Amino acid sequence: MSTVVLVYSGGLDTSVCIPLMREEYGFDHIITVTVDVGQPAEDIRQAEERAKTLGTEHYTVDARAEFVENYCWLAVRANGDYQGYPISTSIARPLIALKAVEVARRAGAQAYAHGCTGKGNDQFRIEYIMRTLTPEMQIIAPMREGRRLPDGRREPWTRSEEIEYANAHGLNIPQTKDRIWSIDENLWGRSIEGGRLEEPDYAPPEEIFQWTRSLAETPDEPRLLTIGFENGAPVSLDGERMSGLELVTALNKIAGEHGVGRVDIMEDRMLGLKVRENYECPAAVVILAAHRALEALVSTQAELKFKAMVDREWGELAYKGLWFDPLKEDLEAFINKIQERVTGTVTMRLAKGSAVVVGRASEWALYNEDLASFDSKTFDQSESVGMVKTHGLQSRMYWSLRHRKG
Repeated sequence: MSTVVLVYSGGLDTSVCIPLMREEYGFDHIITVTVDVGQPAEDIRQAEERAKTLGTEHYTVDARAEFVENYCWLAVRANGDYQGYPISTSIARPLIALKAVEVARRAGAQAYAHGCTGKGNDQFRIEYIMRTLTPEMQIIAPMREGRRLPDGRREPWTRSEEIEYANAHGLNIPQTKDRIWSIDENLWGRSIEGGRLEEPDYAPPEEIFQWTRSLAETPDEPRLLTIGFENGAPVSLDGERMSGLELVTALNKIAGEHGVGRVDIMEDRMLGLKVRENYECPAAVVILAAHRALEALVSTQAELKFKAMVDREWGELAYKGLWFDPLKEDLEAFINKIQERVTGTVTMRLAKGSAVVVGRASEWALYNEDLASFDSKTFDQSESVGMVKTHGLQSRMYWSLRHRKG
């Protein structure tokens, strides 16, 4: 019996893959794996019901706590973003692929399947994990490989053709040709793309947003909250100690109510395509801002300068899904060393779509009020004269030579 493990979201692409696995690829045993990293409970339930209806052997893996503790918190320590937005989809894909590998090993499967297209990033992230851990197994990507024509050739699927195929096979998929949004959601962020949202000059309709209120609907009164950190990871909210899952869930709700976390950017994908993306990431925006503020309080100027470069490199690797790359491990060694001192509290002010740091405190603070205050006499300002005289000495010498030579 030939067995394939399908990474299954329950949406259009992966649901279309199920009959395709039988009709075009000849698999008689299809195992679907849905990994819960914070999708709506209704989406998980629908995926389970749809998999059952389509006759697969289905597994749902609850990986929410693992996702926060081992992936989101790692991204926090690295101030993880890509081109200005908190990376979320990219850091979930390696975990989803890892769970599929675990199921495939137990089942003795011969192949994997996924619903990624040939234009997106997820094909790289998912297949990297599979090829690293189980290089002997076949990987099938029906959306990338295209639909089979009567003459045996294949051509790419369009979203409209997928919907027609799904309807013809009774898949009961909610997408229509008019409302064609593609949504990916996990605890750290929610992305919305497709349809007219791909147009750079199209204003996103309010209906695409679910986690964040419009500015007109946000409270008039600001909300102050305090996040506690230990070794670079959040551990408490307003003095109440929480698990990572509890804290992210609570902050998504609180920040979203104040309209915090909407991001609309032009993103450069791994294949070189420039695409328009909309994101909602309330908790991530607040936590990352707080973490940067605390890091700035406890780290030296040289550390911050170097870490900015390290963070950017880490973000690029994470965006590409290169979870086992040795450079990523090297960068994390430095990142984790810095985090030993990133312990303390940060107070944030949430109001009308903004999240602003208004206070920070740490026992590792490199701040001395007696030295820094303008009202203090501890610092002998007269000692600065010699330093000021030599400041920019070589550039001043250059300017003098240039002036003399005309």
